[in-house]
Parts: sequence; structure tokens; C-alpha cells
Amino acid sequence: MPDTSAPRTSLPRTRASSGSPYEASIGFCRAIRVGNHILVSGTAPVEPDGSSTPGDAEAQARRCLQVIVAAIESLGGTAEDVVRTRMFLADPADADAVGRAHGTVFSGIRPASTMVAGAVLLRPEWRVEIEADAILSDAGPLHAG
Repeated sequence: MPDTSAPRTSLPRTRASSGSPYEASIGFCRAIRVGNHILVSGTAPVEPDGSSTPGDAEAQARRCLQVIVAAIESLGGTAEDVVRTRMFLADPADADAVGRAHGTVFSGIRPASTMVAGAVLLRPEWRVEIEADAILSDAGPLHAG
């Protein structure tokens, strides 16, 4: 049985927002940094105005990855710090297109990665949603957020 007599302390957390209309209503952040880990929430192809990114699965995946990399950079990391990605596709026929977009960003980094097809995403026009995890080489300074 774990020792529960000592007070629990949490590591400082710094959050990043992408301005998604869902962040406040659902209660999540685009990304969170805890120590030297950055975890990026499922990122759908959403434009700054809240509209869906037009185009095919590759264009939508490029938008997801732009948002992901911007969130990681805002928390002190880079695309090179990404160690894992997860791609959720509405249609397995989009695997090559999403893979091309992913490869454009990560072919030299080659994080552990998962691609799942047949996902039902929140908006019917979305073809893809992507998550990412990054580990920085040092914890660096954190500010409360």
C-alpha cells in the first residue's frame, strides 16, 4: 500500500493555448510543459478564426503539425524534441497523405509514432487529428501558467 502520509506536491506546469474555441469550454490546453516534458493535446485542423482547414488530409495534417510545433516552441522546445506522435485518421485511405505531411516535419527526427484509422472526429470535415509528446534535454526555467 502506498504511503499517503507525506503531502503530495505537483511539479510546476506551464500551459500553451492555441486559441481553439474548445479549450475553455472543454477544459484543456493545447499543450502543457511539466519539467522537461511537453505534451500536446489532440490537434485538429483548425484555423485561427475557428474554421476548419480546407483541403485534403495532407493539407489538414500540415495545419495540425504547424499548430503542434508552434505550441512546443512556445514552451521552449523544438520539433527536434518530439519523441512520440499519434495520428488519428477518419479514413484509412488518407494514410499516405498524412504520412507525407508527418514526414516533412519528422523524417530526420523519426519519433515513435502511431497511426490509427477509422476515428470519428468532432467535425465531419476533419480528416485527421494529431497528438505529440516532446522531451527537452533539460528542464530549463518554468513559469507558472
